[in-house]
Amino acid sequence: MSNLSWLSQVQQQRAIAVIRVAQYDLGIHLAKAAAEGGLKLIEITWNSDRPVQLIQHLRDYLPHCVIGAGTLLTQTDLERAIAAGAQFLFTPHVNVDLIRTAAEQKIPMVPGALSPTEIVTAWQAGATAVKVFPIQSVGGADYIRHLGAPLGNIPLIPTGGVTLENARTFLEAGAIAVGVSGQLFPQEAIAQGDWQAIAQRVKRLVQIVRG
Repeated sequence: MSNLSWLSQVQQQRAIAVIRVAQYDLGIHLAKAAAEGGLKLIEITWNSDRPVQLIQHLRDYLPHCVIGAGTLLTQTDLERAIAAGAQFLFTPHVNVDLIRTAAEQKIPMVPGALSPTEIVTAWQAGATAVKVFPIQSVGGADYIRHLGAPLGNIPLIPTGGVTLENARTFLEAGAIAVGVSGQLFPQEAIAQGDWQAIAQRVKRLVQIVRG
């Protein structure tokens, strides 16, 4: 998937479901619920249980979705995620070598950054977009709004504290999309195996972000 094609998907979807699980089967259930709720961009974090197999399974089972890998820390992580079929890549940090490797292989890469210096460094190294993380620790939507004046040409995706209640404010502040994790998947619903409740929660998020 090209950078432009992926960014087009992001602009349409406006949200990415971030799945971090300690059990492989749970990851499948949550991804299916996210897809049923209307989200097509699904990120599997690399510190999940058996992320390679999870990505491969979801690529086959949810062909209408775009499945990516997140929390990639090293070159080995990156290469394994690419080999598993990840269609986009997220890191929690700025590593120019990782960004350039992804760019060379024409796979969308979204490194995590916080300060303007980190954001510009990531963008100039070839990032497709930049994840602003952890956003709630630095002022939430106001921080995105302040970044917009000098850095409005850089697609920003805030994560880390995005909820159903505040997701829209980030988009209105200038973010291209938001990344949502635990807020989409309440522990009570997971404990009860109530995947339909989770799908309905995802559907609510979709309605919120697409306004």
